[in-house]
Amino acid sequence: MYRLRATLRSLVMPLSLYGLAGLIASYFVWHGLHGQRGLKTGEEYEQRLAQLRLDRDLLKLERMQWEKRIALMRGEAVDADIVDEEARALLGRVHKNEVVIQTQTADNGPPGR
Repeated sequence: MYRLRATLRSLVMPLSLYGLAGLIASYFVWHGLHGQRGLKTGEEYEQRLAQLRLDRDLLKLERMQWEKRIALMRGEAVDADIVDEEARALLGRVHKNEVVIQTQTADNGPPGR
């Protein structure tokens, strides 16, 4: 009886300690990969940063286009064509001498409905 208990103790104690050490190590490894400052979080951060830089570049391009159009309306002489074009686009009107051609669109069906 004593021999069985001693043999069991000599097997169970090391196995339980190794198991506990393995659990602790796996906890730290998992958090090293998936945690708040883990490796995968860093990769996701870099992808998000690249997306934000792309958005920033697109917004800079749009701003340059708007600044170019605004520059045409500033200064001593305002470009009458630009002002006229913007006013008509904003109001949804056409000049009496302009010809408007309505085409059939796929989503709206035939014009005049």
